[in-house]
Parts: sequence; structure tokens; C-alpha cells
Amino acid sequence: MTETSPRRRAPGMSPERRREMIVGAAVPLLLEHGAGVSTLQIAKAAGIGEATIFRAFTDKDELLDACVAAVLRNDQVLAELDAVPLDQPLAARLVEAAATLRAYLDRMGAVIGAVHAAGRRTERRAPATGRPAPGGDGGVGVGRSAPGRVGDAGVGREEAAERTRQAIMRLLEPERAALRLPVEQLTDIFLGLLVPGRGMPGGPHVPTETLVDVFLHGVVAEVGPAA
Repeated sequence: MTETSPRRRAPGMSPERRREMIVGAAVPLLLEHGAGVSTLQIAKAAGIGEATIFRAFTDKDELLDACVAAVLRNDQVLAELDAVPLDQPLAARLVEAAATLRAYLDRMGAVIGAVHAAGRRTERRAPATGRPAPGGDGGVGVGRSAPGRVGDAGVGREEAAERTRQAIMRLLEPERAALRLPVEQLTDIFLGLLVPGRGMPGGPHVPTETLVDVFLHGVVAEVGPAA
């Protein structure tokens, strides 16, 4: 008779840490299977018993809300932007920043899309998720009109937007003297072009004429002939 190995017990940890561990296991499964993923699948991925999930969350809906809140947080994307080395050429810096932001937005959109495809409305538990998720930018912060909170981080939308702007401005700052426009305006344009669905790229800080000019002529000032 073959002995079956006993199920690994959930390690001793705080309730909040256990919730984070379960969410960490659930998010990749949501991306792979959609909101139809079962709590049993999630439990197996987390290496715990299914009952542990329902000790940490009231029901599956609350777990889904927590997953949405987790992908809305922008702490990790800010850390990655801050880690982009400034000794790279400007183009390389911006490509790395764009890839980081797009990966974050794609992941966020996929999880929210999966939850909505199952008929869930992520704003049903606004106190848990922090703010309505559909159509948002997750705190990347191109738009600045709607106040709110980003995920469970307790970071205001305005603050998250400004932190993201500062991270991009850091990448542009070494070339400030060579740029045709202020770093602040170019940051708004860069973020506006990357985040769809937020209205006119650049927001109210960048005139339409400036957007067209940058599109036609670029951002780097012409260098005159050497004396």
C-alpha cells in the first residue's frame, strides 16, 4: 500500500502575511485560467489546505478583490523605475521604463479583465480594493482628476501619480540641457502616450500644439554646427 505524503501545513505567519501568500499564489492562476480558477487549485499552488483560504478570506469574491488590489499597487513598478541606471543612453533608459510600465499595465489589465469576465464588479467592496478598478491606470498616474486610493497600499492616487512622474523625470534629468521642452512636460507626454484610455496624452499640462510639435520634430534640441 502506497503511503501518501501528508499535506504541508501552512507555516506559522500573521494573518496579513498569510493573505499575501495566498494572493501571490492566486494571481498567476488568474492570469492563466481566469476567474474560473478554483480555490482548490489556489490552495494546491500555495501548498496549503483549501480550508486555510476560507480562514483568511470570507469567500472567493473577497479573495478576487484582494488579487485586484494587489495588482493595482504600484510599489514594485516604482522600485523597478528607480533601479534603471542613469549611465545608459537616454533611449535605452526610456525603453526600459516603457517596458516596465507596460508589463505592469498588462498584468493589471489581465487580472481585472479575468475578474470582470466572471461577472465580478471589483468596486463592490470599495473599502477592500481601495477604489473602482475598471479602466483605471493603477496609480501610474497620467490622469489626475479622480481622488482615491491605490490597492491596499494606502497611497493616494495623486501621490502615486506624482511618484511615477518623479521616477520618469529622474531618467530625463541628465539630458535636460539637450531637450527641447522642460523635463516636466516631456514626462507627462511620455506617460500619456504609454497609458491608453486616459484622454489626451500629457493631460492639461501640455498644450495640443506642443504634442503635435514633439510628434513631428522629436524631443532633442538641434545641435548647431561646431565652431
